[in-house]
Amino acid sequence: MGEITLRMKIGDLARATGVSPRLLRYYEEQGLLTSHRVGRGHRRYADDAPVVVGHIRALLAAGLPTSAIRQMLPCVEGPGPELNHCATATLREHLHGLDDRISTLRSARSALAGLLATTTTPAERQGS
Repeated sequence: MGEITLRMKIGDLARATGVSPRLLRYYEEQGLLTSHRVGRGHRRYADDAPVVVGHIRALLAAGLPTSAIRQMLPCVEGPGPELNHCATATLREHLHGLDDRISTLRSARSALAGLLATTTTPAERQGS
């Protein structure tokens, strides 16, 4: 394994990815992104950090929580991201969770629509 080049400051990474420094620090706190402290404790990121941030953003956009993303990052390949089979179980689990929530929301919507259909105005109640 080669030596890691640490050239990128947090501001550089923020500009390269469109992600705020505050959010990048949050990704670090969640164990999703790694920085190395140099000099006076300033953060420096490896050259591949923009790709890693892109993976994090793509997985967040799919509705995955940071805890699942932390488990799945080792399964990510390429700039796509493309996921190895090691992500399959986690992806299936979250997809089933979404399906369950969608079903619950559909039932709630149906019940709400039914209530709305039986709602009358004050004039209708008085027989006008």
